[in-house]
Amino acid sequence: MRLPRLSPRAYRRITLVALLAQVFITVSGAAVRLTGSGLGCSDWPTCEDNRIVAPFEYHAMIEFVNRTVTGLVSVAVILAVLGSLLRNPRRRDLTWLSLGLVGGVIAQIVLGGLTVLFELQPPFVIAHFVVSMVLIWNAFVLHERSKYAQSPALPVVPRNVRILGRLLVVVSAITIFTGTIVTGTGPHGGDENAKRLLFDITTVVRIHSGAVWLFLTLTIITLFVLHRTGAPRGVDRRAKYLVAAILVQGAIGYIQYFNGVPPGLVIIHILGSVIVWIAALAFDLSLIARPLEVEPTDEFASTS
Repeated sequence: MRLPRLSPRAYRRITLVALLAQVFITVSGAAVRLTGSGLGCSDWPTCEDNRIVAPFEYHAMIEFVNRTVTGLVSVAVILAVLGSLLRNPRRRDLTWLSLGLVGGVIAQIVLGGLTVLFELQPPFVIAHFVVSMVLIWNAFVLHERSKYAQSPALPVVPRNVRILGRLLVVVSAITIFTGTIVTGTGPHGGDENAKRLLFDITTVVRIHSGAVWLFLTLTIITLFVLHRTGAPRGVDRRAKYLVAAILVQGAIGYIQYFNGVPPGLVIIHILGSVIVWIAALAFDLSLIARPLEVEPTDEFASTS
């Protein structure tokens, strides 16, 4: 029996779809909360009273559509796994990364069920979002690695810059996590009766804002060090993208806070957090280099 084989370029397209699917489900899940539809389907895995399909009601349909999107994300992840097995040449690292997406999606499904069963308690909502960010990290690394050959990575910048790159990823994660605490304390709980964290909103906003300023400062310092060490153009460009993303995201954060956190701005802010996270990951990965994968002559080949 002959099986189709995927070229590195074709598999890279599949990984891009998997990455975009993870970004989309993260933002759409936030939209469910911001529309107050978190308990639109108050049961799990069914929607209401053993009904698989939601009744034709506003909140129920929004939650049901989001659950349906989860199914489509699962399909994208399965394609990433199957593609890694059919890729020519087959790569063990890509297979393990694609399997990581499977584990993450399973964790998300379980957490989603627990979030509904425990009526949107903030710790479950926060965990749901944190796992989403881990999945985006996994999908982005898979997408980036799929472009290059499996060979030892060579640093393209001095060690101090590589340390700064890893530090920026850590601070980015801390910034995002403090943002989830603000969200868990704020007004958008997904349902008017959802419990909120018992922190002072002004205090947690200040902590989150401080993390953002620390993140921006470290990124500017890194950019200055890059200019002094003569970093490659691609590395410098990704550092500038990261600075720009942080500035825009910070501006949106302040605007939404001083305007009573309207849902429209909040959803943009959540998308911005995803963009900043990917920008931080992209910069860190640009600090090492591998040769590009050699493409076969045909997009698809056959093997027995």
